[in-house]
Amino acid sequence: MSESTDSKGSVLIVPACDKDRGGGHLNRCLFLLEALEEGGRESYLWISEEQKEDVFIRFRSFMEKSEYSKGFNARLLSDKDDLKKYKWEFIIIDNFRTSKIDFAYWSMLGPTIGIDEGGECRSSFDFLIDLLPALKEYKPNLVSPSLLPLPKNRRRAGGTNDGKKIKVLICFGAEDSKKLGISSAKALSAFSSPIDITLITPHADSGAAKLSIPGVKISGLIPNLKEHLAEYDLFISHFGISAFEAIYARVPVLLISPSSYHAKLALNAGFYSVSGIEQLNAKIFKPLSLKKLEDRRKKIAVRYSLEAEQKEDLGSFFESLSLNVYSSCPVCSFKAASCETKVLFRSPYETYRRCPNCKNIFLNRLNDAPIVYNREYFFDLYKKQYGKTYLDDFPKLMEMGERRLNYIKNLLNNDTDLKPRLFDIGCAYGAFMKAASINGFSPYGIDPIEDAVDYIKEELALPAWQGYFPSRVKAEDGPFDAVTLWFVIEHFKETAGIFKEIYRILRNNGVLAFSTPSFSGVSGKKNLSRFLKSSPPDHYTIFSPSSCKKILSQYGFKVRKIIVTGHHPARFPLIGKLFANKNNGLLFNLMNCISRFFKLGDTFEVYCVKKPIANKLKNNLML
Repeated sequence: MSESTDSKGSVLIVPACDKDRGGGHLNRCLFLLEALEEGGRESYLWISEEQKEDVFIRFRSFMEKSEYSKGFNARLLSDKDDLKKYKWEFIIIDNFRTSKIDFAYWSMLGPTIGIDEGGECRSSFDFLIDLLPALKEYKPNLVSPSLLPLPKNRRRAGGTNDGKKIKVLICFGAEDSKKLGISSAKALSAFSSPIDITLITPHADSGAAKLSIPGVKISGLIPNLKEHLAEYDLFISHFGISAFEAIYARVPVLLISPSSYHAKLALNAGFYSVSGIEQLNAKIFKPLSLKKLEDRRKKIAVRYSLEAEQKEDLGSFFESLSLNVYSSCPVCSFKAASCETKVLFRSPYETYRRCPNCKNIFLNRLNDAPIVYNREYFFDLYKKQYGKTYLDDFPKLMEMGERRLNYIKNLLNNDTDLKPRLFDIGCAYGAFMKAASINGFSPYGIDPIEDAVDYIKEELALPAWQGYFPSRVKAEDGPFDAVTLWFVIEHFKETAGIFKEIYRILRNNGVLAFSTPSFSGVSGKKNLSRFLKSSPPDHYTIFSPSSCKKILSQYGFKVRKIIVTGHHPARFPLIGKLFANKNNGLLFNLMNCISRFFKLGDTFEVYCVKKPIANKLKNNLML
């Protein structure tokens, strides 16, 4: 079990600045920069020296009017040499499509979080957040338009047009290179329907004369446009951030898709869209059509949690993060580029990867595991999983302990009259320690839960430390004849360091024994994603029996016995449903035998001994 850490470093934000990418990425990154700074995070924006001048020219009006651009120059980095001066806690990349070369560079600097990433390296990011629903092969950790910096001004719930002119707002972003806004306004101005049209466009002052369209109010980009959305009855745009801002402001949305891909995005998210300006017609502005658009808006709002008041935005989300991301494998210490380490599964706060060297699975988290090691951990949580509390289960745990102790005794071959010294890491309320004491061992224990340690000292009269291994254990406390960890090793964030420390406190030929879940059991083989999804949030490493020999050899241990446990015929595909409510019968026993023969249990036990290692080899292994 690991102690939690809270070291927050600097944050780097990388926006998309390429031509025709619009101003949404840049505006969002400026918002993040400001929000993180306000939350006390030292944050910086990256725009390369080569791009900087072009960005300032293309977005000059936008930058001057953006509500988030105040003072950003002081936090702008453009020289890669400057990037080396900081320790980056994480790098937010809002770059639309990140190239392999760029991703390789950013991932060397720190953990990467991709926002609406659509490039070839999408699957390699440590974490993926799609603020806008996308059509991507690799699913993200989180899809959440509700994290956008949403408008404060909203139409009242159930509000409808009062029967006067329909107020329509048209805006296609900070670039609108295809001038869809102008084309839409011209098309609408020809209708005889009672429409009050406002066009917001970066082309308002382009050309020799100011843009003019009969019957249309035209303006250049205005600060904080999203706060004006609630003044309108209909918003016309393309698929993007503004469309979801309008949904939250309770304004019906009509999208014009500049490409077939945009049309698919709109359809996927539930919007009504037309493929071109020529499909705009007066029928859209009839009361019945507006009601249908409002019905669509409500469905989209419910689907993406945009109906209730916003409680958390992207700024507060990132400000609260406390990442646990490995730069090298926590089991074997192998360091590989992010693109070489396969992502197996993503959930909102978790990314599971497989090490290309040792083949074990490790967990990266966006925040600390939401589990507190206290008395309730062995009572309420334990009962929820096993149907009884730890103390209720005490006799069965002792019985299991006696079986395990027999294996340890056989490996020790203790030919002295002294009691073997056994150290149980994560000893809980001492069931295994009591079994060890009865079976001729001199047991010691350590556990982070104070109530458990008090119980061992007062009720069992056995020695135990309260705290975390290895920080609580001193050199003079060893050596031990045996070290045990029963379903504990997976809770450590740095498993490699734990194996090294156990090697240090064990005598030569001493025994290391532990149990842990297996990803190669029937549950993992049947559906690995479902297995990982149900894995407890504080299991940072997941092993398999086949990988243990190589790993333990690396740290100076020779595996003598592996016992596959946790056999559950009810978890077998197809036939398993037959055993859902019964654990007996001929077929059940047959499937149980098959599970044991093919070693398909979901857990396993390892028994190994410490082998003396020459000093040269010991230095190479950093033991």
